[in-house]
Amino acid sequence: MNKTLVLVVGLLIALPARAQNLAAAVEQAWSRHPQAAAIVAREAEAQARVEVAAGITPGPASMSLSNLNDRLNRNHGKQEWEVELAAPLWLPGQKAAREAEAKSALAEVAARRASLRLQIAGEVREAWWTVAGARNARDLAGRRNATARALEADVLRRFEAGDLARVDANLAQNERLAAEAELLEAEAALRQVEQAYRGLTGDAAPAALAAENAIPLRERQEDHAQLVALAAAAQLARARLKVTEDTRRDAPELALRMVRERGELGEPYANTVGVKLTIPFSSGARVRQESAAARAEASQADAELALARQKIELDAERARLDLDVALRQLGMAEERRALTADNLRLAEKSFSLGESDLTALLRARGNAFEAEAFSNRQQVARAAAQSRLNQALGVLP
Repeated sequence: MNKTLVLVVGLLIALPARAQNLAAAVEQAWSRHPQAAAIVAREAEAQARVEVAAGITPGPASMSLSNLNDRLNRNHGKQEWEVELAAPLWLPGQKAAREAEAKSALAEVAARRASLRLQIAGEVREAWWTVAGARNARDLAGRRNATARALEADVLRRFEAGDLARVDANLAQNERLAAEAELLEAEAALRQVEQAYRGLTGDAAPAALAAENAIPLRERQEDHAQLVALAAAAQLARARLKVTEDTRRDAPELALRMVRERGELGEPYANTVGVKLTIPFSSGARVRQESAAARAEASQADAELALARQKIELDAERARLDLDVALRQLGMAEERRALTADNLRLAEKSFSLGESDLTALLRARGNAFEAEAFSNRQQVARAAAQSRLNQALGVLP
């Protein structure tokens, strides 16, 4: 018994925890996203670049070993050994430019992480409210199906008793078949969106899909994750341009040479030490090419930042208007729902007393279900509009 209990507890712990709110769902989607997995490696790459830029030399030192002798022709014992230790040198201003570029690259990766997380949050928000809308449609179709079955049973009983005509029985059966077809369609649509949600987060949607809270509106969006990421990309492009401008040629190389040699077999070895400085020539065409490419990248990044800033402001304004419209439509939908529900109660009472026919009852019932469906859609639409506004403002759940 104890072993069984331990096994069950272990299985429950091993199962993934279901996200009960939007924040947890975003966290699950983030952990599964391929680009999120690559961000960690990119951060390590950027950190390594910072370490390289902080080094004493722009690259690793090298060592060469050479030997010269006369064994091939004379073979009198001539020997010459040479060891050379060489290290590249920073150009003037290059080290500072490289350090600034490395720090900008590290900041750009961090900003890209935040931007990607916000993008994933937008995808989860849309999937969240799509599931909510599909569930509302399924639940309403289920209630319509149950009501149609009850109505069919009542009409058939009264038809067999001779109180109603056969046409009424046919109408009731037709209403039940239409309700069943609508329920099947709603269930299929719900399964489809729930599978899409599971594919995004790795788990089923929770039973209760809670709405997000409204946040204080901000006039400026400079801390928006997308803008921060584009600003970091623009800063990185400018840092790369500075590196290009300070790198007019390949790195010079300073080498220490040590030579040990003898003329013939009986002679003693002589040791010499020397220093070698290699200064590459500058290639004007290559420098212009690299500078032009870096300058084009910086100009493009600045233009993308300006365009994104305008787009985010427009998206936020549109999201505010959409939320206002959704709130107004929800109020009208609730009023319409109350009116059609009252009409349905009157129609049901009239039909039960024999004062009206089945057609009038079905018409009232159809209007009531349509109004209820519209009200449910508007409730989801209002919550989704609030989430889209939060998304446009760059706020995570």
